[in-house]
Amino acid sequence: MYTLLKQEGKARRGQFETVHGTVQTPVFMNVGTSAAIKGAVSSLDLKEVGCQVELSNTYHLHIRPGDDLIKDMGGLHRFMNWDRPILTDSGGFQVFSLSKLRKITEEGVHFQSHVDGKRIFMGPEESMQIQSNLGSTIAMAFDECIENPAPYKYVKDSCERTYRWLERCKKEMDRLNSLPDTVNPHQMLWGINQGGTYEDLRIWHMNEIKKLDLPGYAIGGLAVGESAEEMYRIIDAVEPHMPKDKPRYLMGVGTPINILEAVDRGIDFFDCVITSRNARHANLFTDKGVLNLNNNKFARDDKPLMEGCTCPACKNYSRSYIRHLFKAKEMLGMRLCVLHNLHFYNDLMQQIRDNLDNGTFKEFKEEKVKAFSGRV
Repeated sequence: MYTLLKQEGKARRGQFETVHGTVQTPVFMNVGTSAAIKGAVSSLDLKEVGCQVELSNTYHLHIRPGDDLIKDMGGLHRFMNWDRPILTDSGGFQVFSLSKLRKITEEGVHFQSHVDGKRIFMGPEESMQIQSNLGSTIAMAFDECIENPAPYKYVKDSCERTYRWLERCKKEMDRLNSLPDTVNPHQMLWGINQGGTYEDLRIWHMNEIKKLDLPGYAIGGLAVGESAEEMYRIIDAVEPHMPKDKPRYLMGVGTPINILEAVDRGIDFFDCVITSRNARHANLFTDKGVLNLNNNKFARDDKPLMEGCTCPACKNYSRSYIRHLFKAKEMLGMRLCVLHNLHFYNDLMQQIRDNLDNGTFKEFKEEKVKAFSGRV
C-alpha cells in the first residue's frame, strides 16, 4: 500500500508497504541483474550502502540458473540472502534489446538466448510464471519496449497489444498467487505505460491500464534513444493521468540530474545500470560532478573519491590507491568504486527525501543540478 506523506509541487514524499518491508520514496533500486550486483558486491554490502529495493531480471534468471531451480531453492530472497523488497522486470526490455533474434506475435515473443542461441518463447503467462517462481515482491508486466522514434501506426498497435498482454498478466498472476505451493502469494503486479514519444498514445494507454487498478504503475520505453527533454515532455504528459495513490516508476532512468528532474515531475521509483557500469570503468559520481579515476592527475591524490562521503571506499582508501588497483587490474578497485556509486545514489535519494520532508526540495534540486553538471 502506498501512502503519500507530503507533496512539494508535483514532487512526492511517500512510503510503500510490502510483505518484505516498507520502502521510503522517492527511491533508487539497485540493479542486480542476475541476483548479484556486478563488481563483486554482495547482498550484505547492499545493506551497508543503504539499498532499500534490489532489482533482478526475469529473462537473465530464466536463462541462468533457471527459475525452476530458484523456486526449488526457496525463491529469490532466500537464494541471494536478501530480506528486503525485490522488483523483477518482466524480460520485455531484454527482448527489445535482442531485436535481431526475435519475432513478436499476439501470443508473445519467440527469440534466441543470447547465451547459447536456444529458441525461447515468452508471453504474458510465461513471464508471470517465471516471476512467480522467483517470488519477487513486485513483478512487472510483460510489455513491448519500442525504440524511439518509431512510426505512429506501429506504436499504436504495440500499445494496444501491450494492454491485452497486461490483462493476461493480471489473470495469470491472480491464478499463480492462489496456488498452494507459490513462493510469494502476496506478489504484486505493476503495469507499464508505453506509447513512444507520442503524447496522445501515452495518455490513452495510461488511462486504459489504470482501469485495471494495479498496485503500481511504471513509465517504460524511455531512455532508449530520445533526448532528456523528450523524456521530460512525456513524463509531464503522462503524470496527470497516473493514479495519485499508487507508486510511479520511471524504468531505466538514469543520471543524478535525470532523477532530480523526474522527482520534480512526480516520479517515486527509479533504477539504472549506470551506477555499477560506470564504476566498473572508474567513472565515479560525486557532489561536484563526474570523476574519471583513470586520469593521471589522480595518481598521487591522497583524497578520498569524494570529500565527506561515508561509503566503504571513501572512509578507508585514497584516489591514488584505488586508481592503482584499476591499473593493476585488481578486482578490489572495481568493487570499491561500485560500492561508492551505489552509496552515492542511495544517499542522494535520502537527501531528496529529507528536503521533501523539510519543504526545501526546489532549492536543493537547483543547487544539485548545477553541481552535477561539472567534472572533477
